[in-house]
Amino acid sequence: MKKALITGVTGQDGAYLAEFLIKRDYEVHGIKRRSSLINTSRIDHIYQDLQEENIRFKLHYGDLTDSSTIIRIIQEIQPDEIYNLGAMSHVQVSFDNPEYTTDVNAMGTLRVLEAVRILGLTKKTKIYQASTSELYGWVQEVPQNERTPFYPRSPYAVSKLYAYWITVNYREAYKMFAVNGILFNHESPTRGETFVTRKITMGVARIALGLQEKIYLGNLDAQRDWGHAKDYIEAMWLIMQQKRPEDFVIATGVTTKIRDFVEMSFSEIGIEIEFFGMGVDEKARVTNCNNPDFYIEPGKEVVAVDARYFRPTEVDLLLGNPEKVKSKIGWYPKNRLQDLVKDMVWSDIKAATKEQHIRGNIAGY
Repeated sequence: MKKALITGVTGQDGAYLAEFLIKRDYEVHGIKRRSSLINTSRIDHIYQDLQEENIRFKLHYGDLTDSSTIIRIIQEIQPDEIYNLGAMSHVQVSFDNPEYTTDVNAMGTLRVLEAVRILGLTKKTKIYQASTSELYGWVQEVPQNERTPFYPRSPYAVSKLYAYWITVNYREAYKMFAVNGILFNHESPTRGETFVTRKITMGVARIALGLQEKIYLGNLDAQRDWGHAKDYIEAMWLIMQQKRPEDFVIATGVTTKIRDFVEMSFSEIGIEIEFFGMGVDEKARVTNCNNPDFYIEPGKEVVAVDARYFRPTEVDLLLGNPEKVKSKIGWYPKNRLQDLVKDMVWSDIKAATKEQHIRGNIAGY
């Protein structure tokens, strides 16, 4: 039975990957940060009590800013595969917390690599580094592939640039199986609520059920290559099963404006909207409602721009070229963008309906 260690196991990708690996007969270990609040909702369905027999999923307290803990956990587990998914992953927040972002994302990756080297596991343990399309930032060519020059435009992206190159350096210097997956934007119903796609689908659901008035967004012209996280974690695993360590771009090859994602999300529940105005004055209003279960009066404004959500340095266009991963590994995305939007919107409708029911009970108490 293979052993896998996942940093950031309580995040979107970590939770999907843990479930994926368990189904493939791995013993999965996850690192989670200590918190006074319970933050394991994404992995509760696969968690096993320590008193159970044949435990396949174990959690360890640790932090990528603490090298001694990282060394201890890796020494204890002796993993066959490490998936370094832990990060301070919010681009906008990285401008407010650049030092912490760098410590976790850049130095955290170095700590994992060094732990494997110090413990003499360079021949045994494979390492996957979660890289990002934000490395391309001010894009030098369209679409972006493994040879496209990087031009990061945020503290998050710069920290991930160090993580990318230190992974390559350790691969070449110590002959380690260490790889980068340059993943373009990948979403799901478990995406964090502050990320733009989830903010949109959650807002659509809450507006439809009368729990929210409007969605406030930043740059509506920004374009992203969006895929489903379920597809992307499979790509991570496939990259780690190759005989030769290589870096791969993981993307759909299709880019979409945030404005269009908003329209698709409302359309999923039978609500048509139109945008009007320009720049920070741009808004969207309902033009037609074809679903009596989610009736919104035509003319109601449901989207507005808030300049506070603009980044100091914008990334306007990301579009990945997945040709290498398709030809060498045979990976391709199974879910279309429409499938992703449907999955997210109806998951948030379910959550908002529950919230509406609870509020109704409280009001009628």
